Amino acid sequence: MPEILDRARARVLDDGAGLAEADILEVLRLPDEDLPELLQLAHDVRMKWCGPEVEVEGIVSLKTGGCPEDCHFCSQSGLFASPVRAVWLDIPSLVEAAKQTAATGASEFCIVAAVRGPDQRLMDQMRAGVKAIKEAVDIQVAASLGMLSQGQVDELAEMGVHRYNHNLETCRSYFPNVVTTHSWEERWDTLTMVRESGMEVCCGGILGMGETLEQRAEFAAQLAELDPHEVPLNFLSPRPGTPFGDRPVVEGRDALRAIAAFRLAMPRTILRYAGGREITLGDLGTRDGLLGGINAMIVGNYLTTLGRPATADLELLKDLKMPVKSLSATF
Repeated sequence: MPEILDRARARVLDDGAGLAEADILEVLRLPDEDLPELLQLAHDVRMKWCGPEVEVEGIVSLKTGGCPEDCHFCSQSGLFASPVRAVWLDIPSLVEAAKQTAATGASEFCIVAAVRGPDQRLMDQMRAGVKAIKEAVDIQVAASLGMLSQGQVDELAEMGVHRYNHNLETCRSYFPNVVTTHSWEERWDTLTMVRESGMEVCCGGILGMGETLEQRAEFAAQLAELDPHEVPLNFLSPRPGTPFGDRPVVEGRDALRAIAAFRLAMPRTILRYAGGREITLGDLGTRDGLLGGINAMIVGNYLTTLGRPATADLELLKDLKMPVKSLSATF
């Protein structure tokens, strides 16, 4: 066994402490022949420190497209010639989406809006939407509305939003290559306010946007410093009309190495499959990731791309004898 895996076993599996940045980089550089051992160690860490349950979540876009920011991966930016156009979802449709999500067994429903940050109209719709969902469906409500003021953080917490998603997207050193209309620090500030409010912090990013392995290790270490409750891992799905529309898809083995490395960096964190896994990993790779550190999934479609059918993911969890985390276990 490579020496880095011996060190990781002692530090992460035995002691429950995450790997430091230099060790994360060593893991990301492991050759293909060591991948099975790496995935097994990451799975053992997940089972010991998180358990066998898998948290299932559905997401819906309350406000799609027309965003003023220039996130180079995103087809919802109003600055790019992408086919996505601005659309608002009404409250009955939002409630119906929550009901469909709950019917899959999911414990989490996330309301997403393509904005720099919420204006009063969006906050009013959130208040009405969260109230209607809570009256109709037994499910936890999360939100992802961009950068927040302190007043907006307080208002969302008062509404009953229990988890807030705001991705850092990539490491601090690479961020200016991905977004120029706001800073990495602005995102970090929102996350700090969310944590202090008592809401759970959900923060991850996208791999495969041109970052080096060193920067991928930097990103994992920065997420570990933030210590979010949940880390959604996306893999770039190049969108036509965006600056990253011609980027290559992450190779499957590299994606699995990254999943394991992020698990070894954050042994106790919910590590969630998010966008891009279908084209990066396919069915077999999706299974391998669940046996290599992943313990949560977004089921169904994403914001502007299609996912696997929820039934396919739920059947896979059944085959792997991984129970879906119940709603009562999320409180």
